[in-house]
Amino acid sequence: MNLKYTHLLPAGFAPSSKVWIYQSSRLFTMSEALHIEDILTHFTENWKSHGASVKGFATLFFGQFIVLIADETEATVGGCSTDSSVRVIKEIEQLFNVSMFDRQTLAFIIKDKIQLLPLAQLQYAAENRFINADTIYFNNLVSTKKELENDWLIPLKNSWLNKKISFATEI
Repeated sequence: MNLKYTHLLPAGFAPSSKVWIYQSSRLFTMSEALHIEDILTHFTENWKSHGASVKGFATLFFGQFIVLIADETEATVGGCSTDSSVRVIKEIEQLFNVSMFDRQTLAFIIKDKIQLLPLAQLQYAAENRFINADTIYFNNLVSTKKELENDWLIPLKNSWLNKKISFATEI
């Protein structure tokens, strides 16, 4: 699986640009992905904050993650404009019958595929060697473009989850 994505991020956005990542409960089909891209393009082209245009970017990564970026160097994103972005994600949820707001389900790269794992099963997965310290984790908590570039796909041992689990040791 090709995990390179940073070249797809907008070059003209400040490193401090705000980022929101929404993880789908399943992989989208190709036709769904194309429809979602159209929805996201329309949204970002018309995104406003207090009447001013928001310099925004949104796309679907890996067929499962909607990444929304707002460069606030020209116009800050207020509560109403953030609410409008949430409404678009909720529209996508309803249109495609997926969950986009479940923060208790985590995403990893396992056997070259994106696998979702409930937080409650994390320790079980570690004890049974489904995941290990080097398993790539999608850290959807990144909040800036710079963090998205450097800290979105990271080994589990470098994430906040490392403190929550202990890994099985070789016998």
